[in-house]
Amino acid sequence: MAPAGSGRPAGATPRSGPAEIIRVHYPRRVHIPVVVVAGFLGSGKTTLLNHLLRTAGGLRIGVVVNDFGKVNIDAMTVAAQVDSMVTLGNGCLCCAVDAADLDAMLDRIARPDGPVDVIVVEASGLAEPPAMVRLVLASENPHIRYGGLVEVVDAAEFPATRERHPQLDRHIKQADLVLLNKVDRAADGVLELVRDLAGGVPVVPTEYGRVDPGLLFDRVARVEPEVRQLTLDDLLPHEEHVHAGYSSVEFADPRPMNPLRFARFLAERPAGVYRMKGFAHFGVPGFEEPYLVQTVGKAVWLAAAPEAKRRNELVVIGSELDESALRRGLDESLEDAPESVDPLDMASITRFLPRV
Repeated sequence: MAPAGSGRPAGATPRSGPAEIIRVHYPRRVHIPVVVVAGFLGSGKTTLLNHLLRTAGGLRIGVVVNDFGKVNIDAMTVAAQVDSMVTLGNGCLCCAVDAADLDAMLDRIARPDGPVDVIVVEASGLAEPPAMVRLVLASENPHIRYGGLVEVVDAAEFPATRERHPQLDRHIKQADLVLLNKVDRAADGVLELVRDLAGGVPVVPTEYGRVDPGLLFDRVARVEPEVRQLTLDDLLPHEEHVHAGYSSVEFADPRPMNPLRFARFLAERPAGVYRMKGFAHFGVPGFEEPYLVQTVGKAVWLAAAPEAKRRNELVVIGSELDESALRRGLDESLEDAPESVDPLDMASITRFLPRV
């Protein structure tokens, strides 16, 4: 990340060009993110999953397809086989479960030395997305964390889908990220209407489910570098234009954060923010070590990161970002006299640490 004054243009990438997803190299893998993908039948969920599998770039993705006991056509499409768990050629795997079996499957595949780096749960087209999210949040598996609710919306059929399923408006508001798929076939005004309905939830337009995996999860997730033979996926160029519709803002400052003000910023992030990742430090007596910071939607996780530098290095990712509001909020969170801060104020930060 470029520090202030380095001469590198800071801030969000212009809308006319691709956004750059900054790779934050964590000192260790803290948790495996579980991303829930929802959307009505035909919206493009399986197309999105196949795109993520094709462009994983060595990342091992566990795809859990939930279809509530019905004949699981989506799982067959993703895995090209019928089995409870199928290992794919690129190191990913696919399995099909009922809702009641989801937690057991997470326990089976989510281990520090397990077969995946990230888990994507495709909810049934008739599922209530918050119910799937609650299943993930209620899991007692210490190796996973909630990675966000992604609602896939069919832009081409949006008026008809909204008429058949009035709950779609609510689903859009409940999501952490909305992928407006098939925008190439959408009527005029659909994107603006969906953004209005989203009420600040980031909305990213897509075609054929093509979105940079780096928007949903970090490409670099392994603790140790992997030595392996290059695959065909490594050699083929990735599809273009998958960055359109979102951008990133970088923030770097050596001064510590004020715990109360930074906690308020985390809880009241500006509209359009989907993810934030990086490191923050506070310099409060007794709490000198930096913290790894990760947010998705309204959810926040922190973890002690003693290996990191004592400086703030954050990347904010989203759609229609207000860069000036982001920078103003982060600047106002800084603290020039951390030694004067009451250590009890750190409770506003430590409440985001993993449960023991």
